[in-house]
Amino acid sequence: MARGPRERSSSSAFLTPSRARTGSCPSPARGPHFPPPKPTDEQSTLGSEEWNPWEGDEKNEQQHRFKTSLQILNKSTKGKRDFQVQIWGKAAIGLYLWEHIFEGLLDPTDVTAQWREGNSVVGRTYYSFITGPAVVPGYFSVDVKNVVLILNGREKAKVFYAIQWLLYVQNLVQTQKLQHVAVVLLGNEQCNNEWINQFLKRNGGFVELLFIIYDSPWINDLDVFQWPLGVATYRNFPVVEASWSMLHNERPYLCNFLGTIYENSSREALLNILKQDGIDKLCWVSVREQWQPQETNESLKNYQEALLQSDLTLCPVGVNTECYRIYEACSCGSVPVVEDVMTAGGCGNTSAHQQAPLQLLKSMGAPFIFVKNWEELPAVLEKEKTIILQEKIQRRKMLLHWYQHFKTELKMRFTNILESSFLMNNKGY
Repeated sequence: MARGPRERSSSSAFLTPSRARTGSCPSPARGPHFPPPKPTDEQSTLGSEEWNPWEGDEKNEQQHRFKTSLQILNKSTKGKRDFQVQIWGKAAIGLYLWEHIFEGLLDPTDVTAQWREGNSVVGRTYYSFITGPAVVPGYFSVDVKNVVLILNGREKAKVFYAIQWLLYVQNLVQTQKLQHVAVVLLGNEQCNNEWINQFLKRNGGFVELLFIIYDSPWINDLDVFQWPLGVATYRNFPVVEASWSMLHNERPYLCNFLGTIYENSSREALLNILKQDGIDKLCWVSVREQWQPQETNESLKNYQEALLQSDLTLCPVGVNTECYRIYEACSCGSVPVVEDVMTAGGCGNTSAHQQAPLQLLKSMGAPFIFVKNWEELPAVLEKEKTIILQEKIQRRKMLLHWYQHFKTELKMRFTNILESSFLMNNKGY
């Protein structure tokens, strides 16, 4: 069942509507149509209430009371929210932090804009976010004392660029234009990140806090913290809003896998197992032999449809166990089936870290299906065939609730860590 190509694949998919988003998973094109639920007796009663001639006055009075309360609140918190942090997004993972975890908006909405910015208040802190090609060292004004720098350190060329940014920030700290600095780093997939060591405060540098992606052995929850990979924002995977159909529709495929097959990899073994006994006929499978970094509108649409029309999303390891696909599946209510094995390199090992790999996800109770070998897949799919729709609906709700909680918890952890570290070290605050 070949579909449009997609390599690999994290989005605020909650069960209640919020505000306009950057995108959504399309409604399923296949499967039976379920009408929206009928209103409850309470909803029907509310809808049939008689017109209240005093409603306008009551609303005006209520708004006046709210405005007065807000003024009192603002007065009481004045000076408590003047702690400002600016986030400089110089890697695509910055969009996951801002749009998916902080649920922040960006102006302009055009992803190709040279300069994009947004702001948000969390706790005692006013956050601003800037990103885009025009955010270049020395070519924009620095009017804050606290900065979070988001960098890509996955490969040599990216590391060179990241170091230029760090040297620029180091100069700002030395000339007292900046007071506190944290870094969010898309680390190397084999956890070879020694290049940033010299910039950490513990080694005489200026970076007080490091939030790093992948199971780095450096993680100590004191000055180095694990951060999620999230969805592939560099491929324009959007923030997803859950819909009624996403939750309640029958999904025509048991599972999906759209990706690149590397020779002599577990992905090759997965494909062979899918071909056994016609299992691939039950799943949406589309593979290719060479990775393609560029996303087209058609390939992204096909990929999102595959997620939305499949009960399970197969997540084989790549260079690292953690992949975008895990978070993207969560966004669309498709349960990730994760290959739970350590990959080669210097990331956390099971003897030192009981929950490695994917320590962050496991520590937060990710409701995934973990397999140690793809030979377990046929049994997983046989069990899946016996699960009735109502049970799958409940499982989707649980997955989406968990994913929203995951992002909310990370937001609170992140902001609390910054406040406790930066604020406590602010003299005279």
